[in-house]
Amino acid sequence: MKVICAGAATFFLNGCGFAAVDEKNNSDAKAQAKNISEGDAMKIVVINSSPHAENESTSRYLAQKFSEGAKSKGHEIFTFDAANEETNPCQGCDHCGMDGPCIFNDAIETKLMPEMLKADVLVLVTPLYYYGMSAQLKTVIDRFYSRTGRLNGKKSILLTTAWNTADWTFTALKTHYETLVRYMNWTDMGQVLATGCGYRSAVENSQFGDVAFNIGASL
Repeated sequence: MKVICAGAATFFLNGCGFAAVDEKNNSDAKAQAKNISEGDAMKIVVINSSPHAENESTSRYLAQKFSEGAKSKGHEIFTFDAANEETNPCQGCDHCGMDGPCIFNDAIETKLMPEMLKADVLVLVTPLYYYGMSAQLKTVIDRFYSRTGRLNGKKSILLTTAWNTADWTFTALKTHYETLVRYMNWTDMGQVLATGCGYRSAVENSQFGDVAFNIGASL
């Protein structure tokens, strides 16, 4: 499985551990990678979408490690819990005219949207459900419609976990995410696609947490 990190760094992982990594190429990649923010503090919004508890969820673990890395560089983190906040799906009514406000005065509109509009980086965090993102994350993404133009041009990151280990496990989710990046004119800063991590101890004992931390620390 391929895990793409910020800058030029690319790591190859298999299940929950590193497979063979070309040390020379890896060192060259690290040397080429730059601190994206060039020392300036960035505003980062992390959108968690797992319905599992903080200390049980595998995808929330990746979000925790990413946030630790980003905070170590002085970046500001706002975390939104899409699974436990009051949210509503987009009705396609076009009341917002793609520039707000949404007809729903829920947590997406009042808590998340203001933070996303001023954010430099959006981090989408999801477990893999039936080879796609969770319904909780999709609900948030569909509500992007109310501010489509104003959410354009940001940086983004995908953090996701799955029980499965097949090489096609993340194909559909990765394609969906990269299509969203293209449509929103975002810059993809990294993807952690954690296969073989269906339970908390599996992801904690893997290298995926380190990769997530390093992506945060590289911003």
